[in-house]
Amino acid sequence: VQLQASGGGLVQAGGSLRLSCAASGRTFGSYAMGWFRQAPGKEREFVAAISWSAGNTYYADSVKGRFTISRDNAKNTVYLQMNSLKPEDTAVYYCAAGTVWRLPSSDYEYEYWGQGTLVTVSS
Repeated sequence: VQLQASGGGLVQAGGSLRLSCAASGRTFGSYAMGWFRQAPGKEREFVAAISWSAGNTYYADSVKGRFTISRDNAKNTVYLQMNSLKPEDTAVYYCAAGTVWRLPSSDYEYEYWGQGTLVTVSS
């Protein structure tokens, strides 16, 4: 599976962005998908995850209520709608795909990673 993240950019605090992650291959619906982010000088952290059929979603406490993960298996795409953005949301955002749903917040669960898209939130 190859993943291509897009949709990043510069936005003011309080604004919104929607990230997309397009996947290659015909087995997209077999993968759990996750979004992670890495801010400058910090370790990569979990943001959100969604199971194969979108029946389950999971969020980091820091984004709960502001971000929404969704997927369209017909389009081989997963989305991250980000609202009420804060300067501390500034980071490179990565999408990832994995075949298990045991601990979706762990990056060890994901076998494939996209290249990342930069989100910058100005105050």
